[in-house]
Amino acid sequence: MSKVLNSAVLSDQLIQFKGVTVRYSRREWLFVGGAIIALVLMSLYLLTVGSFPLTFEKLFAVLLGQTNEPIAERIVWNIRLPKVVTALFVGIALGVSGAVFQSVSKNALGSPDIIGFTTGAASGALIQIIVFQNSAQAVMLSAVLGGMVTAVVVYLLSRKHGVVGGYRLILIGIGIGSILNALNGLMLVKGNLDQAVIANLWLAGSLNARNWNHAIPVMIGVFIIVPIVIYKARTLHLLEMGDDMAAQIGVSVERERLVMTFLSVALAALAVAAAGPIGFIALSAPQLVIRILRVGHIPVAASAVMGAGLLLVADMVSQTKPFGFNLPIGQLTSLVGGAYLLWLLTRSKSF
Repeated sequence: MSKVLNSAVLSDQLIQFKGVTVRYSRREWLFVGGAIIALVLMSLYLLTVGSFPLTFEKLFAVLLGQTNEPIAERIVWNIRLPKVVTALFVGIALGVSGAVFQSVSKNALGSPDIIGFTTGAASGALIQIIVFQNSAQAVMLSAVLGGMVTAVVVYLLSRKHGVVGGYRLILIGIGIGSILNALNGLMLVKGNLDQAVIANLWLAGSLNARNWNHAIPVMIGVFIIVPIVIYKARTLHLLEMGDDMAAQIGVSVERERLVMTFLSVALAALAVAAAGPIGFIALSAPQLVIRILRVGHIPVAASAVMGAGLLLVADMVSQTKPFGFNLPIGQLTSLVGGAYLLWLLTRSKSF
């Protein structure tokens, strides 16, 4: 028994700062630290590969401003670095968004791409591209608004007797997502051919041609929202235990669920706005972390770095054989995500 207690003490610690007590898992933060090192190494590698390969020596010279090669500087600062930064922060946003949704719904299928919020963000972007104008800022804003409006509709329809049920939220979200998918297809068919081609490319989900206009908004959103979610991680863990248990401990269940859903939708919408619809990441990152760390709750910080890592790995794979070209990242992740979803459903005892 003493060994078990000692293990629990070693794995969970308390930090007190200015009257605020925060519990953290040492195992989780060791995982996060190792993952951050891996993310840095993968990012540096991605900055060197492409049609204009660079050595690490030349890369560091460019990053430190110690070279006079305009072409190399332009490639690193204007093409590859914005793409890598976009991938990192889109992955973080999707990983955290998936963790929050799965905690709120208490279901492994609780993911913005399954529930339909990602599709809603895509619908907002499509309306902007096809009906109005194709400016990056306008498309990103429309994607965020589309995701938010979809979330409000799904949330209101999911309420029954003043309570939002997890399964009800998922099923209604799937239904709304199907309707939006049909409307998206209709817009592509009926829209101007040139605009429809642009919209279709955007719908594939891609990190190609990303610039700082795509990277900065999602970066700012992550820096603002993710610390709030991590701070409220204890509330998420209580919601995972059930509404009755959380309410007995003093959690305002519906208010906290609404706040966390709003934050999660904002992250998912920003990710879609920056890179288009990218599946699998939000769905799988939290579940992979649970299996690696062997914990009974969904760790938010670990889900964030896992999401970033999955997206960087997918980007690396898309640039290597047998593809031989920059495959749209959304197509690759959707392919893997479909297989993962089938595996999850066959292994789950709830379906």
